[in-house]
Amino acid sequence: MWRSVLALIVKELLAILKDTKSRVVLIGPPLIQLAVFGYAATFDLNHVPLAVYNPDPSAASRALVARFTGSPVFHEVAEVRDPQEIRGLIDSRQASLVLSIDRRFSRDLLRHRPAPVQLLVDGRNSNSALLVLGYASTIITGFDTDWIRRTGGRQPPAMLDLRAAYNQNLSSQWFIVPGIVAVLTQVVTLLVVALSVARERENGTFDQLLVTPMRQGEILLGKGIPGLLVGVLEATVIILAAVFWFKVPLRGGLLPLYLGLLLFVAAVTGIGLMISSIAVTQQQALLGAFLFMVPSIILSGFATPIANMPSLIQDLTEINPMRHFLSIVRGVFLEGATTRSLWPHLWPMAVVAAVSLFAAAWLFRRRSY
Repeated sequence: MWRSVLALIVKELLAILKDTKSRVVLIGPPLIQLAVFGYAATFDLNHVPLAVYNPDPSAASRALVARFTGSPVFHEVAEVRDPQEIRGLIDSRQASLVLSIDRRFSRDLLRHRPAPVQLLVDGRNSNSALLVLGYASTIITGFDTDWIRRTGGRQPPAMLDLRAAYNQNLSSQWFIVPGIVAVLTQVVTLLVVALSVARERENGTFDQLLVTPMRQGEILLGKGIPGLLVGVLEATVIILAAVFWFKVPLRGGLLPLYLGLLLFVAAVTGIGLMISSIAVTQQQALLGAFLFMVPSIILSGFATPIANMPSLIQDLTEINPMRHFLSIVRGVFLEGATTRSLWPHLWPMAVVAAVSLFAAAWLFRRRSY
């Protein structure tokens, strides 16, 4: 049995590696997507266009402006002389934020009164607007604290001492890059496995495979293991890139990471074999793979928090293996999670893998007759 399965595995790997198009699909797109996601997909804002209206040319107001212009987040593009110019700067998108300082700013500060500062932000993109306001509020809070310390004014009733656990610099790259391990591993594994049986049918060699002494389960095993090997290899390359290129800390051990990876790839392999067993042509297999991938990524928590989804959708994500592997890979990278703490995510993937592989075998037998 195992000699026949091994021969089929070698045949599948040779079919993948000898085909130029298959090699390009396995190597080119994952590297491109890794670079795109790693550098372009970020929640951080840099060089936000800033306009400043400062009718109070005092040392205090200039110090506040300097905090904005000296920050890597903001880039001053205009100095407003007339308040009527502000609306035009925002309408034309020349400025995403306008810092408007009251003309009595320094006088109110010296008298220990509230000194008005207005922030006008472009709200067409609500997420970016909230981030901009968050950065600006942090700068103003820092200015207030330093001013009180120097002038001996009244301390505010409460002082915030913010400390971020696991991601001290709040770098979104540390959050996104580990997630790329799950996304690209699923894409490559699903495509390789989904095309395996469909390629045999399209080339007319599937009937020849059925008349061999191998049973359907052995054929299914020989078709699934190459995709599993390719998926683990792709994930390993991306993990190495995350650690050594993007400098994301790997605080946990390799055992929980690769245990979760094997269960995840097994679950994706089962789903890919289900698609491949139903599809007649490679085009149908590709469409079926993408039909599964898009909802899987959306419902995984890769970009949007699952806690913000409706309760029914949250329950639906429990059968999504990528949702669980994302929690595992981010937990191992950032939290140093152990196998015991990750058990609530490991066993659902094992169940999905068992059910999908059993369903693929059943569909394979039905489509074989």
